[in-house]
Amino acid sequence: MIIRDQAALLAPVERDLRLDLFRGIGLWMVFLDHIPHDVVSWLTLRNYGFSDAAEFFVFISGYLIGWIYGPIVAGGWFLAALKRLWRRAVEMYVAHIMLFLLFTAQIARTARRFDNPMYENEFNVFNFLAHPDELIGQAILLKYKPVNLDVLPLYITLVFAAPFMVWCLVRRPNLTLAASVVLYVLSRWFDWNVASYPPGTTWYFNPFCWQLMFVFAAWCGIGEIEKFANLVWSKAAMAIAAAWLIFAFLIVMTWHVHALEALIPKWMIKAIYPIDKTDLDMLRFTHFLALAIWTTHFLPRHWKALHTAWLRPIILCGQHSLPIFCLGVFLSFSAHWILTQYTKGVWEQLAVSFVGILIMIGAAWLLDRAEQVPNLFVKVTDVDDAEPATVSAAATPAVTVLPASH
Repeated sequence: MIIRDQAALLAPVERDLRLDLFRGIGLWMVFLDHIPHDVVSWLTLRNYGFSDAAEFFVFISGYLIGWIYGPIVAGGWFLAALKRLWRRAVEMYVAHIMLFLLFTAQIARTARRFDNPMYENEFNVFNFLAHPDELIGQAILLKYKPVNLDVLPLYITLVFAAPFMVWCLVRRPNLTLAASVVLYVLSRWFDWNVASYPPGTTWYFNPFCWQLMFVFAAWCGIGEIEKFANLVWSKAAMAIAAAWLIFAFLIVMTWHVHALEALIPKWMIKAIYPIDKTDLDMLRFTHFLALAIWTTHFLPRHWKALHTAWLRPIILCGQHSLPIFCLGVFLSFSAHWILTQYTKGVWEQLAVSFVGILIMIGAAWLLDRAEQVPNLFVKVTDVDDAEPATVSAAATPAVTVLPASH
C-alpha cells in the first residue's frame, strides 16, 4: 500500500495547458524584446504595462513547483522532491554554462568576421575575450554574465531553494509568505543583492527580491489562493485590477509619446519612478497580479481552445521552455547582427522575427516528437531463476526488447 501511495505521489500530474501557453508566449516575447529596434517587439507586454515576460516565467515556475511538489512534500516525500528539484537546478546550471560558452563564441566570431567591436561591448563580452582565464571562473560562479543571460542564474537559485520553500509552505503557508515579504522589504531597504562581476556590480535580477514572486506563486500553487477566491475575483477586486492596468498603460504610453509626459503630475512622477526591474518594483508586481486576475477570469483551466491546432505551436514552445529559451538567445543575436550589418527595414524586421519564431516552433516540435519515442529496456529470463532480470542488450544474446511503460 505504501508503494502505491508513493507511486501516486511521484507520478506526473495533469498539465495545465494555460501555463504552457503563457510560458510559450513569454518565450516569444523574450526573443522579440532582445532584438533591438524591432518593430515586432511592439506586440510584447513591456510596451503596454509595467511587467513583462520576466514576471511570466518566475510566477509560472513558482506556481508549478507549488502545485506539483506541494502534495509530494505533504505526503512525506521531501527527499524525493529535493532530488527532482536539485536535478532540475543542475540541468539549468549546465544549460547556462553551455549557453554562455556558445553565446560568447557566437559574438566573438561575428565581431571578428565583420570587424566590428560593437558586438563585444554591447553584449558585455569584451572583458571575457580579453581575460578568458579569469572570467571563465567568474562565469562558473554565476558572477559574470553577458547581456541576455541574466535570468537563468535567478531560476537556478530559486529552484535550488525551492524544496525548502515548499516544505515551509506546506506547514505554515501564510507565515512563509509573510517571511518572504519581510525578506523583500529588508533587501530593498538595505540594498541586499548578490555580488557580480566586474567588482562593484550586482545581479540584474536580485534573488532576494524576486523570491517574493516565486514564493507567492508557490503559495498559490499549493491551493492557498482558492481560500480567497471570492475576494480575489470579486467585482470590486476586478474593478481595481482593471483600473490599475489602465493606469499602467497610460503611464507607459508617456514613454513612447513624450508629449503626454506633461499630463503626469510631478508629484506622481516622483512617487512612481524609478520602476525598478532589478529589485522587482511593487508597480511591476501588482501590475502582473492585476493582469493575472483578469486572465484567469477569462481563460478557465479547461478552455477548449487550448486543444486547437492554432495554439499548439505556442504550447509546444512552453512545454520545452529551457531549450527554446537557449535557442531564442542565439536567434535574437542572429537577428540583431543581420539587421545591423545589412538592413533595418520594416520588412526585414518582420522577416527575421517571423523566421526566428518559426525556428523555435520547429525545434519545439522536434523535441516533442523525440519525447514520444519510447524508451527501451531489456528483459532477460534466466532458466535457473523464475524472476526476470533487467540488463543491457550487449550483455546477453537472449533478450526481449520491450517499450518502457509510462
